[in-house]
Amino acid sequence: HSWRRAFWERNRPRLERLVPLRRVRLADGAGRCAGRVEIYYQGRWGTVCDDAWDLADAAVVCRQLGCGGALEAASSARFGEGSGQIWMDGVNCSGAEAALWDCPAEAWGQHDCGHKEDVGVVCSGQSQLEPRLSWP
Repeated sequence: HSWRRAFWERNRPRLERLVPLRRVRLADGAGRCAGRVEIYYQGRWGTVCDDAWDLADAAVVCRQLGCGGALEAASSARFGEGSGQIWMDGVNCSGAEAALWDCPAEAWGQHDCGHKEDVGVVCSGQSQLEPRLSWP
C-alpha cells in the first residue's frame, strides 16, 4: 500500500481542505467566541496545555473561528478542565498563522500537562470579515 501513502503525502494539503481532519472549537464559555480551546484530531476531541500560551496564540484561534481579535489568553483551566487527550503543548504562534496547528509546538499528543492547565480564549466576537456600519 505504498502507493496509497505516496498519494496521501503528495495530495495532503488539498485533501485536508476537502475533508478537515482537524477542527477547533470553544467549550464552556459565554457565547461561541469564548471558552476552553478544544481540537478534534484523529477522531477525538482534546485540549491544549497552557505552557507558553499567550495572546498571539489566542489571536490565531479567534481568527480561525471568525471571532475577531483576542482579548484574553486564558490559562489554568479558567473555563473548566477538559477531558481526554491533551493534543498540543508549548504552542508558540507568531499570530499570523491561519490555524492553531500551523504554529510551532511539541509533537501532537506530546505534553507534560494535566487538564488543570487547559487553555481558553476570550475573543472580541467581531470578525474582520463582517461588514461594519458607521453612523455619522
